[in-house]
Amino acid sequence: MFQLLPFTAWIGELKNPKILRADLVAGVTVTLVLIPQAMAHAQLASLPPYYGLYAAFLPPIIAALFGSSRHLTSGSVALVSLMTAAALQPFAVPGSAEHITYAVVLTLMVGVIQLLLGIVRLGVLVNFLSQPVVLGFTNAAAVIIGTSQIDMLFGVTVASGGSYFVRVWTILTESLQHPHIPTIGIAILAFAVMIGLKRWKPQSPWVLVAVVLTTTVAWYTDFEAVHGGQVVGKIPEGMPLFLVPEINIGLFVELFTAAATIAFIAFVETISIAKAIATQSKQRIAENRELLGQGLANLVGSFFQSMPISGSFVRSALNFRAGARTGFSSIIAGCLVLVTLLWLTPLFYHLPLATLAAIILMAVAGLIQVDPIVRAWRVQKHDGVVAASTFFLTLSFAPHLDYGILIGVSLSLFAYLYRTMMPRVVSLSRYPDGTFRDSESFGLQTCEHISLIRFDGSLYFGSAGYFEGKILERVSKMPELKYLVVDAEGINHIDATGEAMLVHVVHGLKEGGVETYFTRIKEQVRVSLDRTGFIEELGEEHFHRSLYRALSVVWEKLDNESPCERGCPKNCPLNQAELPEGVVHYRV
Repeated sequence: MFQLLPFTAWIGELKNPKILRADLVAGVTVTLVLIPQAMAHAQLASLPPYYGLYAAFLPPIIAALFGSSRHLTSGSVALVSLMTAAALQPFAVPGSAEHITYAVVLTLMVGVIQLLLGIVRLGVLVNFLSQPVVLGFTNAAAVIIGTSQIDMLFGVTVASGGSYFVRVWTILTESLQHPHIPTIGIAILAFAVMIGLKRWKPQSPWVLVAVVLTTTVAWYTDFEAVHGGQVVGKIPEGMPLFLVPEINIGLFVELFTAAATIAFIAFVETISIAKAIATQSKQRIAENRELLGQGLANLVGSFFQSMPISGSFVRSALNFRAGARTGFSSIIAGCLVLVTLLWLTPLFYHLPLATLAAIILMAVAGLIQVDPIVRAWRVQKHDGVVAASTFFLTLSFAPHLDYGILIGVSLSLFAYLYRTMMPRVVSLSRYPDGTFRDSESFGLQTCEHISLIRFDGSLYFGSAGYFEGKILERVSKMPELKYLVVDAEGINHIDATGEAMLVHVVHGLKEGGVETYFTRIKEQVRVSLDRTGFIEELGEEHFHRSLYRALSVVWEKLDNESPCERGCPKNCPLNQAELPEGVVHYRV
């Protein structure tokens, strides 16, 4: 029952008055932030503000009922709203009836994609969106979101269209030349209230306070009629009507890439938030179940004129801090939004659009994260390059944000392949403490008859040629070489190309008078080599579970065949007699 109806895991807990009371308080607390944010996000998506309320009514309830997280609150978010506006810009005039229709169709497509991925349990696909790609994309999106609100803050009107940089320049020029002073005053007031309360009273509903205060000022000063300011205006009363989205195959094809990108980005954001909170709540998060919940929320929401939704970090964190115990808190929030739609919409008539722009800027400020990009660079320069490239490409291709992230994913995969194609291959020798270390890095003496090498990586079609080249390079530098010992502990996987390379190299070395031994092969690799007959062909005596055993066999054979001038094995540079068998022999 839980698999089909996950809410059955917590619905019975509501019989406990303490849990019910906690969810009621959390639901009310979240609603105070949800309503103004939802309208601001609709504005960001180039939709009438009340469409944000439509997205805040039913989708959060569906997501809470069918998702796995008890604390995740879903609804409109800045990033997905921006991607919605960007996806629809080539097809319709922002704010037009056609634009609204296409937004609902996009919601349907996002829901279907997420639902199908959840059904076939492909939630793991989001792992292809690496952290550097997400960092680069979200930082670029934050910059685009911020600059897209400048005209609202300064009260200027600029024609849509054109490249991102040209549009930003036009907005800045117009804002400096023809600013609307009353609008700027409202924006400053909104920022002052939100920043001040967030700093001095962080637990207060600072967004709602800013909305109430600026709306009151706009009403009292007749901001729209007398000063020419832009306000939300009339909001249709009542819950959104049930309407089947217009199905247009041509539009489906045109929007598919954007819908798939939004579906992935929205889910990455959702699952990241859910897991972050789960580390504190000690709750297990099921990725595919969460994907199903988000897909159903978008799918059902599209029949009630919703824009695409996702999990919200701000509201989810607030929900958790407010003491929510189950998903019922999100149901409370959705029901309170419905109450607002039914009876309270006239209160928002005088809400200035500049206030909504200020709310958006406050929300996206947290999306700009430079330190993680610097950290990615320090961990692996390739990751830093991918993050920076995704950032600049996303800005360059705006409003086609999907291009930026698709190229970013491609760069990330290429960087991964590049790294795995040339893994670490080192020649080992004995360090004074008895362990084996990289002979070149530590300046260690090596044996002229025995070469001990270690390969750290999967032996597959991309790296097989590189490993073969390193072996042959090593052999060419050792004219007296008689035995090659491969420490295979670092090989986690081998494919047909890797196995074929080993066969070719082993046979070639044997013809040249060099025997090959393998040590510490992992079980999954050994099973693969056993199935092909490689182990049987080479002989079990060439495979050992420890470096000590492999070298002991080689020393014995070397001593019997042609005694070493140094007196091996006693004086061999590879002699590790100080360490008993079973002790870790290899260190970097």
